[in-house]
This record gives sequence, structure tokens and C-alpha cells, in this order.
Amino acid sequence: MKETEVKISCHNLCKVFGPRLKSILNSISAGMTKEEILEQTGHVVAVRDVSFDVHEGEIFVIMGLSGSGKSTLIRCINRLIEPTRGQIVIDGIDLAKMKEAELRNFRRKKISMVFQHFALFPNRSVLDNIVYGLEIQGTDKKQRYMRAMDTLEMVGLDGWENAYPDELSGGMRQRVGLARALCVDPAILLMDEAFSALDPLIRRELQDEFIDLMGRAHKTTLFVTHDLSEALKLGDRIAIMRDGEFIQVGTPEELVANPADEFVADFIRDIPRGKVILVRNIMVEPKLILYDWQGPQVALFAMRARNVDHAFIVDVKRKLKGLVTVDEVKRALGNNIQRLELMTGEGTPRIESDRTIEEAVRLATTSEKPLAAVDENGNLLGEVPRVLLLSAMVGAEDTNNGEDDKENISAQERLPDEDKFSATNN
Repeated sequence: MKETEVKISCHNLCKVFGPRLKSILNSISAGMTKEEILEQTGHVVAVRDVSFDVHEGEIFVIMGLSGSGKSTLIRCINRLIEPTRGQIVIDGIDLAKMKEAELRNFRRKKISMVFQHFALFPNRSVLDNIVYGLEIQGTDKKQRYMRAMDTLEMVGLDGWENAYPDELSGGMRQRVGLARALCVDPAILLMDEAFSALDPLIRRELQDEFIDLMGRAHKTTLFVTHDLSEALKLGDRIAIMRDGEFIQVGTPEELVANPADEFVADFIRDIPRGKVILVRNIMVEPKLILYDWQGPQVALFAMRARNVDHAFIVDVKRKLKGLVTVDEVKRALGNNIQRLELMTGEGTPRIESDRTIEEAVRLATTSEKPLAAVDENGNLLGEVPRVLLLSAMVGAEDTNNGEDDKENISAQERLPDEDKFSATNN
């Protein structure tokens, strides 16, 4: 994700359940473990000196096993559970210092929460559930219902405004909960196991819809889950918790490629690398780039000089226009074509560099031409050799991020065309 301003900043956040909090905080500072504190004092350390930042627009996922402290942590963020110690700074304001009335007003305007079990009012229609937050804020009735209808359409429930929760499926009820949270236009969304109660198929559909929705709504989101696949799919960054502490914080790629310890390694062991590793991590510099105003004679000369069988064609801004092979260049010379731009078309397979290698493999199988890696504007960034795709998909040992593979791409990948090329020039 692109670096943006910090929206949420937590510093040394602790939550201890029990009566003698000061002595327990001293025990934490002295390095006693959660188990030792529980055994010796009967106090439960749910969150232990957690510090982290969340950037504006980021989906920050907190995951861990049951009892790791993740749900307690997210409830500390909006002080549904009072932290024992630490700072919670949102937009430069420390929530830990707020009085009750000030905090309540801040929650209503800035933070919305979506729970695992929907938490809908059974006696209210879908629309009346959605307007609830605006109703509490005192928003004009006409305005709040107009906004509720817009939000209803946003989550794909238009036409269901007069239904009641018991008439809806689990996925639809969770959409209502999400719509209610979004209707007040909060700066921050807190999602506590929001999709965990859903059937797997509905859950995957809702995850996809949530990604699309957040792309449009651009909300800063803290998302709690115990499901690593969900975390890898949704999270810009992921924090893995154990015994109330963050063990590792990183992007999905960082967690899969470089687990911090055996605990994290066990978490990610069964995750297919192809679903996580991105194209930008395996792409290589193209062997030859030509400009669209150049001619086939120049192209053939450059290919011979570099001993390559293809070249990518770009314009002056490096936007990818296409790809030409040795054979195509020779045919162009025979047909008296003067400029490479006349040879380019839509047949060059391309993929954005922030897509997964699993997606790249699917695309690579649709064409025999080399796969180009581009940015969001279609500018050429690199080439994706098939041999590196296969190596990354099977999770081959790669202690230097594939640099050796990049320098020594299998000759078998280009053998047929190179044989043809060599025969022509002998």
C-alpha cells in the first residue's frame, strides 16, 4: 500500500483483568510471563505493552488463536474495554484521556464497529437498523433516510429496506451491520470477527465485496480474525498476536517469506505461496526495450547484439505498447514496415506488479508470449519469466529472493526461438 498519514497510534497498551492492577503492571515491566502472572496472582494479562500505527485508508488485520487478546485489543481502541495503561491516539487526540461524554460523542462521529453476531435490532426493519447511528447523532430524518438508502445500495441490499432481520440470511444480516456502520460515514471501522459466523461460500463472497467496498469508501479499518487465509486476503498489514503481544507485524508477503519465529512459521506453513507472493518480487529487468518510433531494422540489430528473441515496445513515457519477436521483425522487413508502432497490438499478456503470482500463472497459460509486468498506468516495469513463476509457486528454496534464478534463467525457456535465431545468423 502507498504510505499515508498515521490515523491510529497505540503506545504501550495494556489490559489486565483483576483488582491489583499496579502491582501486575510492575510484574509485566519486570518481564513475568502471562502464565506466571496468572499462576501467582490470579490476574489475566489480555493485552501486554502493544504498540503500533495504522495508516489512513489501511486495512490492518489483527489475528491470533482464541485467547490471544485480539478482541480485547480492538475493544480497547474505542474504550468499550478500558485499557489499564497506554495511549490510544486518533488524529492526534488521545482517547485514553477523554471524559465519558466526550468519548461518547467521538465514537458516534469517528468510529463504527461491526460485530461477529450482527447485533441488529430484531424489531426494526433493515432501513431502521441502518439509520440508527444517524438517529443517535440527531441527524434530520429525511437526510438520514436518504443516506441510509444510499448505503443500502452500496452493500447490495437495495430492495430489502422493509424486511426484518429474521427474514434475512446470515450474509445479508452482516451486510446490514456493515451498512449501519458505514452510514454514519466514520473515519475508522472496527471489525471484530465480522465474517466468522458465516458459511464458507458466503464468507468468501462477503470478503470480496468488502475489499471492493473499502476500495471505494477508503476507510481506515482494524479487522480482527483467527483465519489466516482471511487475514492474507484482506490485510494491507497483519499483526499476529500471542499471549497479548504482537509477535510479528508485516505485509502478507513479509509474513510468508520471513516468519519471525516458529510460531509464525506454523501459522503460515500451509498457505500457498502463489496466493501471497506478488509479481513485483519475481519480475526481472527486460532484456531489451525498444521505442515505438523505431523501425524493424533497428530492432533486428538490437536483438542480434543482445542475443534475445523478443523485445518490449514502449512509448516515450515507457507505457507498454506491445511485444515483437525475431520472426515478426523479419516479416516486417519483408513487408516494408517502417515503424514498430505499426506492429504493436493488444496481444501482449500483461499483469500489474501488485497482483499475485497465482494470477500471473493463469495469465501466462493463455499465451506463449512473455508476460510483462506493468504499473497501474500500464507502464512497463519488468518481465516475468515462466521459470520464476513455477519456482515461486512450488515454494522452492530461495534464500536470496531469487537473484540467482534471475541471473540464470533456464535456457530451456528460450531454446526453440534461439535455435531458430542462431540458424539465421550462421
